[in-house]
Amino acid sequence: MSNIKNALGALKDRGEEALVTFITAGDPDLTTSEQIIHVLVESGADLIELGFPFSDPMADGPTIQLASERALAAGTTLRGVIDMVARVRHHSNVPIILMGYYNPVFCYGLESFARDAAAAGVDGLLLVDLPPEEAGELHPYLKSAGIDLITLLAPTSDAARSARLAAAAEGFLYYVSMTGVTGSKQVDAGAISAAVKELRWQSPVPVAVGFGISTPEDAKAVSRIADAVVVGSALVKLIDQCSGSPKLLDEVRCFVGQLKKAIA
Repeated sequence: MSNIKNALGALKDRGEEALVTFITAGDPDLTTSEQIIHVLVESGADLIELGFPFSDPMADGPTIQLASERALAAGTTLRGVIDMVARVRHHSNVPIILMGYYNPVFCYGLESFARDAAAAGVDGLLLVDLPPEEAGELHPYLKSAGIDLITLLAPTSDAARSARLAAAAEGFLYYVSMTGVTGSKQVDAGAISAAVKELRWQSPVPVAVGFGISTPEDAKAVSRIADAVVVGSALVKLIDQCSGSPKLLDEVRCFVGQLKKAIA
């Protein structure tokens, strides 16, 4: 059983929804990102999504695009992110999902990536520009390494495709709450309630909802319909605003604590 499945199963047994937090690895640098990960866990994050930077993050809005640019300028590489995960594993078993784009993984080498990521302690991979139907070259390597390939499902998918992908989901199913890029709109939990309910019935794994969740109130509303709540752009924006400040970790700790309290 995967680390992701264990963690989400334990939360479900306690009647809790999961808080999934996203940060861009290497923003402002990998040392600070590593410190932030520990604070996220201490503050109540149940799963961590680590965005590995890419020069053309087409699915992301300005907040995460700029974070990727800062991370790349700081010299962050996919190998460096994997090494950071290995260091985190000395202190925490929190499920970690790498999230990004196919190009860096392809350039790394599919088999080498799966081997090195698994050895470091990566639990899942989410590639926003690789449709599940096109993942046949990569998926066997991940499967062999014990890494869940997380499916991203958009509201524009038709019913037949949604049902097919939901039934084959691993780790958790990530439902995008709206069309458009990250951080562009505010989530409307009522508008997606029926779709999320259907997916939870179809999927053998929990359903997480992300995009547009920026406040504790948003997180609370989504937690009423989903198994997990994903917060990304709001946290990345906070890290940027406090970058270089001695208050950075305290601000992150306070914000994530508020999110976790809201969904409890």
